[in-house]
Formats: sequence, structure tokens, C-alpha cells
Amino acid sequence: MSSELNGNKERLGPAGRLAALFQGSAITPLLALVGLLLGLFAVLVTPKEEEPQIDVTFADVYIPFPGATPAEVASLVTTPAEQVVSQIKGIDTLYSFSQPDGALLVVVFKVGVSREQAIVDLNNQLDSNRDWLPQGIGVGQPLVKPRGIDDVPIVSLTLWSKEGSKQLGAPELTRVAHELETELKRIPGTRDIYTLGSQSAVLRVMPDPAALSAHGISWGELSQRLAAANQVGTTQAIEQSNSEIKVQVGQFLQSEQEARELVVGLHDGKPVYLGDVARVSLGQETPTKRSWMGLGQASYPAVTLAIGKQPGQNAVDVAKRVEARVESLQNRLIPAGVEVTVTRDYGVTAETKSNTLIGKLIFATTAVVLLVLVSMGWREALVVGVAIVITLALTLFASWAWGFTLNRVSLFALIFSIGILVDDAIVVVENIHRHRGLGKGALKELIPGAVDEVGGPTILATLTVIAALLPMAFVSGLMGPYMSPIPINASMGMLISLLVAFIFSPWLASHLLKDSVHGAHGEAKAGLFHRLMTPFLIGDGAKRARRKLWLVVLLLVGAATAMPVVQWVVLKMLPFDNKSEFQLVLDMPEGATLEQTERTLLAVGRELAKVEEVKDYQIYAGTAAPINFNGLVRHYFIRSGANVGDIQVNLVDKHERDRSSHQIAQSVREPLQAIASAAGGNLKVVEVPPGPPVWSPIVAEIYGPTQAAREAAARAVQARFVATADLVDVDIYLTDPQPKWRLVVDRSKAALLGVDLGDLVNTLNGGVGYQDASWLQGHGAKYPVPIRIELAPGDKRDLAGVLALKVRSQSGQLVRVSELVSRRDELAPSYIMHKNMQPMVMVVADMGGHTDSPLYGMFAAGADIDLPQYYVQQPDKLGEVALLWDGEWKITYETFRDMGLAYAVGMILIYLLVVAQFRSYLVPLIIMAPIPLTIIGVMPGHALLGAQFTATSMIGMIALAGIIVRNSILLVDFIEQQRRAGMVFEQAVIEAAQVRAKPIMLTALAAMIGALFILDDPIFNGLAISLIFGILVSTLLTLVVIPLLYYALLSRRS
Repeated sequence: MSSELNGNKERLGPAGRLAALFQGSAITPLLALVGLLLGLFAVLVTPKEEEPQIDVTFADVYIPFPGATPAEVASLVTTPAEQVVSQIKGIDTLYSFSQPDGALLVVVFKVGVSREQAIVDLNNQLDSNRDWLPQGIGVGQPLVKPRGIDDVPIVSLTLWSKEGSKQLGAPELTRVAHELETELKRIPGTRDIYTLGSQSAVLRVMPDPAALSAHGISWGELSQRLAAANQVGTTQAIEQSNSEIKVQVGQFLQSEQEARELVVGLHDGKPVYLGDVARVSLGQETPTKRSWMGLGQASYPAVTLAIGKQPGQNAVDVAKRVEARVESLQNRLIPAGVEVTVTRDYGVTAETKSNTLIGKLIFATTAVVLLVLVSMGWREALVVGVAIVITLALTLFASWAWGFTLNRVSLFALIFSIGILVDDAIVVVENIHRHRGLGKGALKELIPGAVDEVGGPTILATLTVIAALLPMAFVSGLMGPYMSPIPINASMGMLISLLVAFIFSPWLASHLLKDSVHGAHGEAKAGLFHRLMTPFLIGDGAKRARRKLWLVVLLLVGAATAMPVVQWVVLKMLPFDNKSEFQLVLDMPEGATLEQTERTLLAVGRELAKVEEVKDYQIYAGTAAPINFNGLVRHYFIRSGANVGDIQVNLVDKHERDRSSHQIAQSVREPLQAIASAAGGNLKVVEVPPGPPVWSPIVAEIYGPTQAAREAAARAVQARFVATADLVDVDIYLTDPQPKWRLVVDRSKAALLGVDLGDLVNTLNGGVGYQDASWLQGHGAKYPVPIRIELAPGDKRDLAGVLALKVRSQSGQLVRVSELVSRRDELAPSYIMHKNMQPMVMVVADMGGHTDSPLYGMFAAGADIDLPQYYVQQPDKLGEVALLWDGEWKITYETFRDMGLAYAVGMILIYLLVVAQFRSYLVPLIIMAPIPLTIIGVMPGHALLGAQFTATSMIGMIALAGIIVRNSILLVDFIEQQRRAGMVFEQAVIEAAQVRAKPIMLTALAAMIGALFILDDPIFNGLAISLIFGILVSTLLTLVVIPLLYYALLSRRS
């Protein structure tokens, strides 16, 4: 057949014509060189990151409403705001939190919506609907704060000081950090730079209520006179003697002594200085947050600089520039005695991951070339190897042009693709090699015919793989763009590999290979397949043997399918990666002081230091640790207050420890939670999620008609979670009751005495808290130093000092505050949470134990919850108290639903392609028959290795559909070629298995070898297992089952 094709070039198909055109062309090697250069260019310019860039946009809308209760905020502000904001196109979810003094709306846009467009639309909607804001009751203007993936710092630097004579405290470290902020912001590519745990300087004015009263000065007058004395007028100009002279009035307060000597009133005809009525000191603010650097059992005061990068910048380059600049500033801007520890470097992790994966890519390529070397010879191996390199180079360039970065997913896509990218080259080169063995002509004459012989099925097989993979690019939600480099890069690579196999491989083969290689070909294989298949084809028992074979195959498929049902294989969205960090999140009871929270965190840190894999840890009391993508989604950055705290735990490199980060996190949960529980706190162990983050792995949203009904149901669900085996880190989105003192003003008495109510309220607010009257100038600091009027802690503790303050009446008399107010004891109400404009209460948990899959914990807890349960849509029955499951369940459901649809679409596309090629409705069904056979390998493979069946496992199964169909196409196409040549049907079936066994086994082994190199990755090992075991089993079965099935069905029809 090939000689006939060589003798009649006009009868060649597109593959043969391409081979004939380029095998003697001088431009072919130049095209290959251009491909290699484009690949080199892509490697140099493509940004390197650890995770894919996901275009996900959040926006926080803050609306102040001072003095309002959560119920008032919800009815007057939150609900109208939700109605306005919800009109914007592209919103995925709208959360709101109605709390004392204001509302927070969290607007989550759909994945893929442009950040710029989303924020413009949100601001336009709020600005054009300002009439919804209640007027005259104190509601402030909305403040919009956009959030996105680039708000996550890629580098964090912790500044701390060792014990000794040169040890610096938090205020001094804060000053150094603020100077570093300015210096580091000059580095190209940096974005937000801020300091966590800072304790800024203040000029504290601590008035003595008795002294103020004795000198006839009220709190309000003290504040006004401080502000008035610290003013400078705008620069003016006058003309004198034909020249212009600048004139400026006033001077700023610039020192503690100037402030102390400031005249703030007259008493008995004598000036009253600020120092007469208050203690004035320049020092640190009253701490509302503190941070510590933990090394072993010792902890040191610290502050942490968080540095982000601009969109599209290379994380590796930005991180290196930051660390180089810090190194250059040692003993200059950074004084001796200040230690700078890099406590986060996503640039290093991105570079390490990238280099590791590129190394695996090289090893996988080498392994495939060695496979061809063993099976066909060094010349053929060289042809295949060069084809792989050119294909990878062009695929890297195409990936860069598409907009992907070099990250773990895009590089895994290339490693996973090695096995299928090489298929086209292997099939083409193997067929050229086989035709050389037949010795029927000169090499250059037989190459176009040899290429054309497999060209049609190779094109079809390539398109079927693309048809199986490409629909995965349309998976919705966060998981879609996260995994999109796999289908897109693999599909682009397949098209490129097809062109390389038809254009460059024939050219290189014609220059490297010898004209012919004589000798027996396939005699051993012919004997094997003849003995194996004859009982199913010839004789009286052939039909019965085939039926037994079909029954065995069906039983194997059924047994494999049952494995997840009996939990021999556990289903999970994604397994945990082996990271170098995890986080501890502490919530103390409402009303706990900063010192109590700090003591608990330090005790947890000391216990944590006993874990040998812990390198260091940073404690943050009253504030949050530097956020990661998980913290961004969960809004950890808004965690503040005396009763909250975080510990950032950094582990030694994974190559220096035996346990994974997940195993370490699981092991420390119980002892650390015991310490927190003893202090009344709730400690959660938060690991970096392996994929798109959610509020919590297990989320139960409780809906109902009233807040009381929702809270009662939520408390019952919380109790059920606590009682469910292996559910850990249980928490509820409600605040516990906290004592609250309300100072009630006697309005009638104040009016009779002529006291201004505004002055009275400001005096009380300042006395309980503080009041920044003005700013101290001349310190050269990045942030201004406030002049802060604040009572001594002892005067605030029981309100005695506050109630001793006086206000001025219209008659000029000073009136004691205690005469105008009374104290009323109350309980502070909890905030009210809405989702998509429906009020709800959220109960969250995580899954521990051996199963480690939140889905099983969710269903176990749900079995004992006596509420209507919803899984997809929010409850909408009026008056119903119901539960909606969210968290990992939602993203798992959406991902597997969309992947299932992608799988179905892929099957339809494959069927249509094969129908178009073979012009038959039955033959495509035979060709696609091996697809279900893959499960015989996939599920037992997961069970054998104790691996969970994850989203990446599903990706492997989808890819298998295209890969296995390729084998069927090669077999059926060859059977048809032999039948047209006059061969007996039974003999054609055996001949097809014998001749196509080698390219089929080679491509199968190549795909398995590529998968072997990702088997050790915690996240992508599911994909590797699916490919290795699925290809192994289905390929062996395909070589026998497909020819026999084709024979059985077509012989029956004939």
C-alpha cells in the first residue's frame, strides 16, 4: 500500500503531502530553529509564580452609622445598600455584616470579571444611587476597598531585636519599618507595603480631671485650644521695594516641651499651661496590638513588613530585589541590633517549584527518548527527542502568548502532556521504521507514504484528545481558571506536536535514518496474538468465549465503580499540599483583654516550639498575620480587636523533614487547642488550601424568619458538629454576649442647664477612649504623630475619672458630667449576617481523622440534623428555618458537575469526529468502547496506593478518554486497510493487533512515564494514578477487546 502511495503522490492525504513538501526543503531546519528560539524567549520572559493568576475580584464596602445597633444598621443601611449593589451585572455572591456603628458589604464578583470594570461599575452604582442613604441620622458615605489576588503579600520581613543592651522595643522597630516602607516602595514591581504589629509614636496629653476642674477648663476647651494653637496659615505674598516677600502666619508644635508650655487658659488672671492640667509625654500609643518573633522557647518583640507585587510582575524577580535592597540597608537604615528574618518568600517557593518541575520535564523527556532508543534505535530516538524539544518550546511560547505564567499548574500540564505530545512523533517515526524494515524502496521515497498511512488516524486521534480535554477549560467557578492551563496548554501542545510530526520529523528522519533495515519483523508478536486471539475468532466455541470475555470485563467495570461507594476509594476535592507554613487562628471570649489574648498566644507558641519541624513562628495579638489567598477569601485581614490573634508557623524545608505539613498540622491541633480552651479561647489550625479557598471546608448556613430562630437553630447545628466524630475547628459566626455600659444622657436636665449635647457626647467619647486634637510636626516620620488627649487607665476603669469631667454651660458655669448622665447595664448584640440579601447564621468546621474529606463529615453531621437541608440553592420558603450546605461541598459539586458535563461534551465531540472519519454510526461506538475500561485501572490504582479520588484524578480520567480512543482508531483503521487489501477478516484482526501493538505500547508507556514524574506531588498524584493505571489496564484490554468487538459486531451485520 505504501509503495502504491509513493508511486502516486497525487493520492497522498494532507499528512503525506506535508511530509513530501518539507522533507527536502531548506526552510524546515530554519523553522525548527525559530521554534526553539521562541521557546527560549518564553522561558526568559514568562513571569514565574507558585500558583496560577486567577482574575477574581472582591470589594469591601464600608458604610459608617455611628451609634446604631446591628438591627438598625440592617434595616436602615444594609438592606437598601444590598438592593442597590445587587443590580450590578457580574456579581457572584453578596455578603453583608450589620454590626454596631456600621455595615460591611462584601461583593464577590464572578471569576473572570475584570477588576477595573467591576470596581468602576460598583462605584458608579453607589454614586448614582446616593438617594438611598438615609439623610440626617448620621449615616456616612460608603467607602469602597477593592480586593484581589495581588493584595496577597509575596514577601514578609519580620524585624526583631535580641535581648541585651541594644535590644529595641516595638516603637523603635516600628520607626525602622516605616522608613523601610518608603525605601522598598522604590523597587520596581512592588505594590502595597505595610507594617503589621506596629506601635506608633504619640504625644500623649493625659489630663487630670481634678486639675482641669480646679483651673476652670473643660475637656472640649482643652481640645479646641490645642488644635487652635497648632495652626499655620497659608503662605501669602506682599510687595516691598520692588520685590515679593513671602509671609506665613503661625507655627506648629514641634516638641514635647513646646506642648507642655502651651497656654490653654486663664485662671485668677494667671496663665494656665498644659503641663499644669495634664501629664505630657512623647512615647508609644497605648497598645491595641502586639507581635512577637518566636524562636524556640524564646519570643522577642517584633513588627512585620508585608510586601505585595504589581499584577503581571515576576514574583521571583520582585522578591529577589526586595531582599537585595534590605541586605544593602543593613547597618545603614537598619541599625545594628535589629534582625531581619524573611518569614515569607513566595518568590523562592515559586522559583523552587518552577525549577523542580522544569527538571522533571527534562527527565520525563529523556525517559521517553530512552524508551524509543530501546525499542527502535538511537537514530529514531534522536528524531523523537528533537520533536519533543521543538514541541515543548513552541508550547511554552503559545502558553506565554495566551497569558499564562510559569506556575505549578502550567508546568504540570506540560509534564502530563509529555506522554501525549510525543504520541504523534512516535507513531510517525515507528511507521517509517517499520516501512524501512520491509525494504521496499529508498528512504526518501517511502517516508511520505509511511507518514500518510498513519496520517489520517493520527490527525483524528489528536483531535479526539483535544475534544476530550478542551471542554475542561469551561469549568466555572474558581476551579476553572485554576486548572485551565491543563486543557489549554495540552490542547495547544497537541496541535503543535501534530504539525512537528508531519513537517519536521520526516525531514530529520530522511537525514538521519538509513535506507533500509532487513530482518524478521514481529514474528514473535504474531505468534503471541495468533495464540491469544484465535480461540475468540475461529471455531465452534469462539462466540461463547467472546461472551465470557464480555462478562468478565463488565464485572470488572462494576467492581471498580463500586469502590467509592464502599469507601475503598475516598472522594475529595483536592488533597493537601506539602507546604512550608500553616496558621493558627485564635478567638478569645468577647471582652477578653489584649494581655489575656497575648498570654494565651505565647503559651501556644511555647508548646509549638517543641515540634522539631517548626523553624520559627510569629505571634500577632489584636491583629491578623500577613494574609495569603485563603485569608483574602475568608477576610482574615479585617480581624482586629483585643480578643483575636494569629500565629504564623513556618516549617523547615520539606526535604529536611519526614512529615508533611498536613501531618504536622494534624498532630499539633489537639495539644494546642487544649491550651487555648483552658484560657476560654477557640483555636483553629488553618492550612494553605491546595486549590481555590472557601470560607471553611464545612459550612452550614442557617436561614430563618427571625434572628432568634436562626441563632437557636445554629447553636443546635454547632452542638451536632461538636458531637460528630472527626469534625474539628467548629465555630459559629455569632458573637457571645458581652457586658455593655450605656451612658444615658438626661436631655431635659442638660437643656435646663444650657449644656450643649454635642459637647457632652464628645467629652464622654474622648474620656472613655481618646481624642486626637492635632498633630506634632517636625519629626520627619512617614506617619504623623498625633497629639492625643487620653485619660489615665485608672480613671477609665470604673468611669470615675470620666464622670468627673466637666462641660461648659451657656451661662459659663462648669457642670460635672456625672450630674447629666446615668449608667445602664446592657448586653452587646451580635452582628447580623446576610448572604444574597437573605439573613443567615454560619456554622463552620473542618474534617480531621483518617478520612480527611469534608464531604463525609458533612453528610455524617447532616444525617442527625433535624432541619430541611439544601445543597445547591438558597432556601426560599417564607417562614422556614432551613440549612444550606456550602464550603468545599459547593466547589466540589460545581467542579465535578462541570467536569462531568465537559466529559459528556468530549464524548459527543469524539463520536462526531469518528463518525465523520469512518462514515458509520456503529464503528465509533466500538472505537469508544475502551473508555469505560479505564475505570478498571483508575479506581483499583487509587485503592492500591491509598490515594483519594480528587479533581485532578477526574482530569486524568477525561484525558484518558482521548488517549485510549487513539489506540482504537489505529487498530480499526489498520483492520480496514488490510480488509481493503483483500485479507481475510479474522487474519486482519490478528494482523492489526500484531502490527499496531508496538506504536500503541510505545505511546502508552510514554504517557505512563510522563505521569510517573508527577506521582510524588501531593495534589497532582491523582492525575498521575489515573493515567498510569488507566492506560496500563485499558491499553492491554484494548489490544484484545477492540479488535474482537469490531469483528463480532461487523461479522454479525454481514
